[in-house]
Amino acid sequence: MLDFVSTRRGILKTGGALVVTFALAAKPYSALAQSSAPKKTVASDEVDGFLSIGTDGQVTVYSGKVDLGTGLRTALTQIVAEELDVPIDRVRLIQGDTALTPDQGVTAASLSIQKGGMQIRQAAATARKALAEIAAKRFGVATTELRIEDGMIKGNGMSVSYAGLIGDGTFSLKIDNNAPTKNPATYKVVGKSVARLDIPEKATGRFSFMHDFRVAGMLYGRVVRPLAIGASLESVDESSVSGVPGLLKVVREGNFLGVVATTEWGAIQAARTLKATWSNWEGLPDRAHLWDYVRATRIKSDVVTSNVGDSAKALSDAPKRISATYDFAVQTHGSIGPSCAVVEIKDGRITCWSASQATQSLRRQLAAMMDVPLDDVHCLYIEGSGCYGRNGHEDAAGDAALLSRAMGGRPVRVQWMRADEHGWDPKGPPTLVDLRAGVDAEGRITAWESDFFIPEDGFGPVPLIAATLAAGAPSAPITQPYGHGSPNVMATNSAIPYNLPNIKTVAHLLAETPFRWSWIRSPGRMQNAFANECFVDELAAFIGADPLDLRLGHLKDPRGADLLRRLATLARWKNRPSPRSPAQSDVMVGRGIGFAKDFPSPTYVGAVAEIEVDRRSGEIRVQRFFVVHDCGQIINPDGVRNQIEGNIIQTVSRTLKEEVLFDRSAVTSLHWATYPILTFPEVPDVIIELIDRPTETPSGAGEPAAAVVPAAISNAVFDALGVRLRSVPFTPAKVLAAIEGH
Repeated sequence: MLDFVSTRRGILKTGGALVVTFALAAKPYSALAQSSAPKKTVASDEVDGFLSIGTDGQVTVYSGKVDLGTGLRTALTQIVAEELDVPIDRVRLIQGDTALTPDQGVTAASLSIQKGGMQIRQAAATARKALAEIAAKRFGVATTELRIEDGMIKGNGMSVSYAGLIGDGTFSLKIDNNAPTKNPATYKVVGKSVARLDIPEKATGRFSFMHDFRVAGMLYGRVVRPLAIGASLESVDESSVSGVPGLLKVVREGNFLGVVATTEWGAIQAARTLKATWSNWEGLPDRAHLWDYVRATRIKSDVVTSNVGDSAKALSDAPKRISATYDFAVQTHGSIGPSCAVVEIKDGRITCWSASQATQSLRRQLAAMMDVPLDDVHCLYIEGSGCYGRNGHEDAAGDAALLSRAMGGRPVRVQWMRADEHGWDPKGPPTLVDLRAGVDAEGRITAWESDFFIPEDGFGPVPLIAATLAAGAPSAPITQPYGHGSPNVMATNSAIPYNLPNIKTVAHLLAETPFRWSWIRSPGRMQNAFANECFVDELAAFIGADPLDLRLGHLKDPRGADLLRRLATLARWKNRPSPRSPAQSDVMVGRGIGFAKDFPSPTYVGAVAEIEVDRRSGEIRVQRFFVVHDCGQIINPDGVRNQIEGNIIQTVSRTLKEEVLFDRSAVTSLHWATYPILTFPEVPDVIIELIDRPTETPSGAGEPAAAVVPAAISNAVFDALGVRLRSVPFTPAKVLAAIEGH
């Protein structure tokens, strides 16, 4: 029960309505509040950690999960507006502020609604229940006799607003996991396509991104990177930049080398002009033999992700056997706006503004690197231009922190250049999958085995570059999106969604990888779905079956089967084996399917790709994608569609074009010319059907649709040409080589 403290104003009766007013502690404060503001709880088990209600009736939501351009702000606003029965325009969201928002982990793995949103929903349900109980007591009625609408509680001829009960006060309540949430049948806001709250400002250029952020007295910094990833700094000639206008300081700390100037252009000029000598280093593998390197890397441990029956015996006994190997290239995040951060150190306290998707983890990393108490670090999220995983935002913050300290704590802004972004952000690691299967005389799959080679620590420590380069500056690990000790999600996704009598899937966790690595959108899901779904198609062709029929014949999950049948209808799938026919013209067309059940977000996705492939040039053109998507209860259908479209378009780019190039010393694909991405004329049509299941828990939409794209395209190429593409990206050179070798 709420323990409200009443004031001398007491109870005011006006016009037959009871208006109850209370004066309670704690004013809502700005997202940019400094330490002088009253301390607000950030406890994730307390209502006050997530919600406050002002005297004007405005509801403020405090979310540790952040909107990365995904529409999360709108969806969370809908959830709270629905649960509290208040208009959407009366709800505002503060996100990713370590002084104000609970630590809900990294914004990753499509868990923002499934986990973070459901925490906030339960906090709102607890608040609603408590407010209803106090109002019922005042009205002298049971809570079942109350009506709540527009932030007003009515009953027995009386009414009271939320603001009248608790405006500017605290709930002082633990979240009640048994507090009833609203019946989906009564929803007015959730499940509706509410227009995204950020679009008007973004469409008119009024939205302030991280790159637009400025503070008074701010200086500008740039970091001078080594010529080789593991090189050591031997000497610096500071006289080489003595004539650069506005240059204030050259900063050297161990192998960390940076410049600070009064203007952005001054910092850029100084970084380009500064002469430094670095040691030689050639520690990267030979890219031409990358997969030999992966296989030769020491396996630190194995994770058996599924083990059903006796796959070894079944495979040995099978009258027909098939095997294949698939690989997925090293990729970078490719954020259009490069990483950026501002750091200020004042009175020993560090304030960092960043587009990091992990402000709480960044806070810990900065505290460790700067050797200050955690309580003296405050990180605030400001939306960037998309990160798609752990890119360089945290590293830019580390750079800015060291440069700010060197300038006596003055605020320093660091914005990476394109070469910094492509050359130095963490990379999606090279992955390799070996698959084997056995088929009986009736065409049933009797055995399935896979070996998945990935680095250890699926979402493990990604050290700050600044901490690595600066002598004696440790960097705390970044937390996994599910908490420490969680399963390696890249490993876990090697399991398959099909029901077979004998299955064994193993992830081999490698002791090292060529680059500092991290997750890129749909990590593990995409690589495994690519291999698994291509291999299912290879089995279908091997036994002469229709690829969709083969999937349905080995799938008992009713939601998965329902989705595939809907997909067949949406895409007007014609039942036949692949390939379509022997290649007869220069440009051939094909269709291919991909299906996945996601982990840890139990979302089902099926897709059919329709492609054209030019046999002369090797160029693949994706014409359209048909997608059926089941993420349980849908909060905002338009938002989910946006996510699916983004997944498809970005992953078509990753599938056809994207690969990090490198020599023995460093990344060489430092610009868009050497790391191309999809252009607007190449964007396919995306036709979507959403399956809304209001009584199911919401699951993720930010990544699952990406997982099925590479397999669907590869299978479509086989349908068109009868050749297999088992190596992402599917460049024209690889297509021509496959045709030549066919």
